[in-house]
Amino acid sequence: MQFIKTLFWVILAIILVVFAVNNWSPTSVLIWEDIRIDTKLPVLVIGAFLLGFLPIWLIHRASKWRLNRRIKTLEAAARPAPAPTATASAASPTPPAPAPQAKPAAAPLDLGKDKIVEPAPAVSSITDDKAAGT
Repeated sequence: MQFIKTLFWVILAIILVVFAVNNWSPTSVLIWEDIRIDTKLPVLVIGAFLLGFLPIWLIHRASKWRLNRRIKTLEAAARPAPAPTATASAASPTPPAPAPQAKPAAAPLDLGKDKIVEPAPAVSSITDDKAAGT
């Protein structure tokens, strides 16, 4: 990728030099009614290009710098806190906490026929007064 960038800039520089050599003629530019500038045409063209290009390029670089700073700040906030060093724990008078014990594995469920309970009836034993006939 670096080779392509370098090749692009070299070709652009060659085109610019060829343009400047072929158009090296004096040009008169009228700024206001009483201000006239005599300059060479390539200087005028390159100056006009830079006058339009540089402000936009500077805005682009500033926004890129600002966004990179924001990304680094967010990445630093998302990064977990570093563990305390051994020298810091040796200096403290309290002993380190014991490592958490692993939970024992649960025993598998025994679903033999003698463990299965008969389902409860869907109808409750409480009856309505009308249904009992009283």
